[in-house]
Amino acid sequence: MGLFSKKPKTEEAAASHDVTLGDGQTYTVVQTVDCIGDSCPRPQLMTKKAVGQIDVGQVIEVQVDNPSSMEALPPLCDEMAATHLETVKDARCWKVYIRKD
Repeated sequence: MGLFSKKPKTEEAAASHDVTLGDGQTYTVVQTVDCIGDSCPRPQLMTKKAVGQIDVGQVIEVQVDNPSSMEALPPLCDEMAATHLETVKDARCWKVYIRKD
């Protein structure tokens, strides 16, 4: 059991996948961070950890269902040397796409 969560989390998806965002560009997501059911500050901490593990130019997808966490991630990108590409509303969560600069 984690400090900020009642259930164990898997931080990465088994395989990367491609996503086409609103700008028409297709990006390869190298890691998916599952923060569904988590509240602040866990999504921010998990996002910082994931960005620290990827290479420059790579993209992560953060899945959150907490509105305040979703709103907190884009401003966090500046301090992580990353770029918020887009936030997409899915049926069960928001998917926040972040590229490491």
